[in-house]
Amino acid sequence: MNHEAHITVQGVPIRYRDSGGPGIPILLTHGIGGSLELWGSQFSEDLQAYRLIAWDMPGHGLSGMGEQPYDADKLARFAWQFLDALGIQRLVLAGNSLGAAVSVRMAGLAPDRVAGLVLANAASLGREVFAPFRVMTLPVLGELMNKPGKAAVERQIQAIFHKPSVATSPIREAIARNVHKPEGGKAFLATLRSMSDLGGQSKKAFSHTLGILRAIQVPVQFVHGKHDTVVPLQHSVAAQALTPGSTLLVLEDCGHTPQLEKPTEFNRSLNRLASACV
Repeated sequence: MNHEAHITVQGVPIRYRDSGGPGIPILLTHGIGGSLELWGSQFSEDLQAYRLIAWDMPGHGLSGMGEQPYDADKLARFAWQFLDALGIQRLVLAGNSLGAAVSVRMAGLAPDRVAGLVLANAASLGREVFAPFRVMTLPVLGELMNKPGKAAVERQIQAIFHKPSVATSPIREAIARNVHKPEGGKAFLATLRSMSDLGGQSKKAFSHTLGILRAIQVPVQFVHGKHDTVVPLQHSVAAQALTPGSTLLVLEDCGHTPQLEKPTEFNRSLNRLASACV
């Protein structure tokens, strides 16, 4: 069993991919504007011992829109409803960027159900963020910058990958589809504006995330691409220092999407954490 499927959660159609592996489930959550294709390199022999579930969050990929806007807390609540619908109780959470912030908030909501966390280039750990994201919080300018088109696709590829050649044809097609998703741009801006302002990520948002991490009682693996231009490496360094029992893996020649840019190293770290959570 390794298939793509749809399930309706709270009236919202959700697309997901399920490896059906025999081991502990691992939920793979993408970043803002992303989709489950960004986890394609995890569905390999490296991680076949686990039940991998990658999903398109509401307003993303081929999932329905749901009640916009979604912030990290609302997405975390929805993620638990999605897992309830799949009958999954305890699992490992792995997230990239916004998906990592959502994973931390999920742990805050239901700590007894989380066996461990892998946080890749996590958002919501500090104030600083990609300058274009700050500008997009402004009325009108945000809408202009986020207008669907070839330029928007190229901007996203340049932002999330250290080497744009990582974006294979299928990845480019998925990003183009996501950029052109009807109402997707509106949802992107609404989520971005709910968590950021012209100065960067909101203090309220990242203080909440760090508060959960300070109290966490399960293994946490931070992963960060050294050449990330979206979220600074220092955020993961500082968060790891205050998170009990956590470790940090810094990847050279890697940008904002380590699971796709450095899949061998990423899968090894995820495997190491998941095997300790059984």
